[in-house]
Amino acid sequence: MPGHTHRESVVEPPGPVGSPGPGGAEIAFDEVSLAFDDKVILERVSFALEPGRMRIILGASGAGKSTILRIVLGLLKPDAGRVFIKGRRVDQLSESELMAVRADLGMVFQEGGLFDSLTVRENVGYRLYEETRMPLDEVDVRVREVLGYVGLEEYWDRRPSELSGGQRRRVGIARALAARPDILLYDEPTTGLDPITALTIDEQIIKLRDLDRVSSIIVTHQLRDAFHIATHEAVRRDGRVAFRRAEGEAETRTTFLMLRDGGVAFEGTASELRGSDDPYLKAFLS
Repeated sequence: MPGHTHRESVVEPPGPVGSPGPGGAEIAFDEVSLAFDDKVILERVSFALEPGRMRIILGASGAGKSTILRIVLGLLKPDAGRVFIKGRRVDQLSESELMAVRADLGMVFQEGGLFDSLTVRENVGYRLYEETRMPLDEVDVRVREVLGYVGLEEYWDRRPSELSGGQRRRVGIARALAARPDILLYDEPTTGLDPITALTIDEQIIKLRDLDRVSSIIVTHQLRDAFHIATHEAVRRDGRVAFRRAEGEAETRTTFLMLRDGGVAFEGTASELRGSDDPYLKAFLS
């Protein structure tokens, strides 16, 4: 979008989030398969998410994109294969054992997934209130910090119904960040938003990847946003955050994973995806 590539923000990120885990990859799928009755959802899917990197998962409806997120969260268990998070095999863990693993994960749901009966403050701090012993005043400090990061600190006493669609998505990102997860999972973060609002969400995602080095997986069918995120980077300039076209190493921070018929049809960078001669990929991108 012309005029937006170099747009600047005065908001500074809250600081580094996460650190590499044992084994190198933050998340790794090794020959993962899953079927519901006779319907194959995933078939021998393998990929790795490296620290500070991003994977964008594309595919037709029903291709298994959201299923991958559910497996990472431990909501589904594969029929075969192995799943590792920060070097620990998690596909055979019990529900109580998974709770510790989920502490490293932040989830940004489609439509924000906020509780309508709670204020923005209560939504963002919910995990800290419910799952930690952090004093309430410290929770409030963290809530204000992450709301400031997404530009919504002044909205903290409002209800979700008083916010726009884009503001609700940004609150969802703030909530995912509140507990300082090492890995963020995004499920259709820009679906249903107008292009200008979607761009603000794209830039939040880019900032987290490039400035905080947060590892992330994005499931989306919004190709415009997927390619914008993959081809732009965030940099600090005189205390501000600026966005520009990604070049060199920055171009490889985000890679695409295309699913088709349960398997991996493509894996590579944005330029490699655009340059593919595969008829299916060309049709999908057209």
